[in-house]
Amino acid sequence: MRGTVSPRRTGAYILRCSNPGVQCGAYTGAVVSEPVPTEIRLRRTSRVLEVTFDDGSRFELPFEYLRVHSPSAEVKGHGPGQEVLVLGKENVGIRAVEPVGQYAVKLVFDDGHDTGLYTWKYLHELGRERAEKWARYLARKARASSS
Repeated sequence: MRGTVSPRRTGAYILRCSNPGVQCGAYTGAVVSEPVPTEIRLRRTSRVLEVTFDDGSRFELPFEYLRVHSPSAEVKGHGPGQEVLVLGKENVGIRAVEPVGQYAVKLVFDDGHDTGLYTWKYLHELGRERAEKWARYLARKARASSS
């Protein structure tokens, strides 16, 4: 499905892409206590994923930030202390946003990375804690470059 998906009275949430050449689709919301997106917009020109949640919060998450904080085992590792510092993703793009059930999306990056599911909870956390997470990433990056 391409383009914009309109909301329906059935409680569907929408996934919108500002570029009709990007794959996108619709997903339906589930009754959960965690915030659930009401809109996800892929903005290729400004290189951000804009996510609006049902609690009223709205976040603009840069592609690089999403890539270096991927929830995949490749980035997170398989346990505490196994995180991998991902570098060189300043110009990474997102080719597709694929809904996964009623709880997540899979982001397909143009560098070939497409593992890791961005759950609603994790997307909200990335938005809520963006300044702190980005500062920690930049500090790790600076320590790596000075080594």
